Amino acid sequence: QLQLVESGGGLVQPGGSLRLSCAASGFILDYYAIGWFRQAPGKEREGVSCISGSGDSTNYADSVKGRFTISRDNAKNTVYLQMNSLKPEDTAVYFCTAQRGDCSSYVQFGAYGMNYWGKGTLVTVSS
Repeated sequence: QLQLVESGGGLVQPGGSLRLSCAASGFILDYYAIGWFRQAPGKEREGVSCISGSGDSTNYADSVKGRFTISRDNAKNTVYLQMNSLKPEDTAVYFCTAQRGDCSSYVQFGAYGMNYWGKGTLVTVSS
């Protein structure tokens, strides 16, 4: 059974950093693009970043470019989201998602293009 489990969320002060992890089980991560989404209270879910199965293609939302970095370690079946210079507006539940292939479904269809979802991890940026 394909499963995605996020970890690494927590409370951090503005300007701080966190690294989220997405651990996959039940499938070989190499063949899947992994996308991160987030949803803040009262707001719609939005795409944050995506990395292709091979890792040679990435995509970032304008709001996180230059601050967040997505990477993957297929040997560990894990994808990471390094988040630096965090802002209060980054506060949200962050979800890890998977879709076979590259990030084209993520780019074209957003959340609707991703078949598999984790349960999310909460990131709170506050002083």
